[in-house]
Amino acid sequence: MSELFLIILAYLIGSISNAVWISRRFFHIDIREYGSGNAGATNTFRVLGPRAGTVVMILDMLKGVIAVELVHLIPYYNQPEHAAQMMNFQLALGLAAVMGHIFPIWADFRGGKGVATLFGMVLAIQPVVALCCVGVFVLVLFLTRYVSLSSILAAIAFPLLILFIFKSGAFVYRLFAIIIALLVIFTHQKNIQRLLHGRENRVSLFRKRKSTSDPDASR
Repeated sequence: MSELFLIILAYLIGSISNAVWISRRFFHIDIREYGSGNAGATNTFRVLGPRAGTVVMILDMLKGVIAVELVHLIPYYNQPEHAAQMMNFQLALGLAAVMGHIFPIWADFRGGKGVATLFGMVLAIQPVVALCCVGVFVLVLFLTRYVSLSSILAAIAFPLLILFIFKSGAFVYRLFAIIIALLVIFTHQKNIQRLLHGRENRVSLFRKRKSTSDPDASR
């Protein structure tokens, strides 16, 4: 089974737009027509509430995990002496899934920002680092109730953990961590502007979602 085929498969897996599917199937709306217009966990939290947002987040994380685990379909990468090559290919598979999430072929190339899928990818490659990042995410979310700020700070924590705490020796992985942090910041530019101007919506962690007919739900 060729590497190119698996990268394409990883992209197709990433293209499964869970937010769109769940919003249409269970809430009879297209999540992309509400809130920020993104088909991801953050907007699902905001528009449909914590229960739907959590389900979307978990499913989007699984896309990253599954994509990375495709590496084991090629026997070459299962040999200990090829560990470095294995990590490089895992990064390629994970990035393909993230790009699929952001530009999903199954949903008119209108997807989310890829943070949950990225987290699933890191979880499969280096679980301890991923759990530290999710700790940052949960703490910031609990303190501020801003999903976007939580995602941004968790992404920034990623290269800091790799470079200064766990001190990974793989140059490609260190470079990847820095690029990912910059990518998350780039894809959250509008959120950053709203945060700076005090207009970013907070999520309700313990209450039911607002009705989609509520004007505030579509802000």
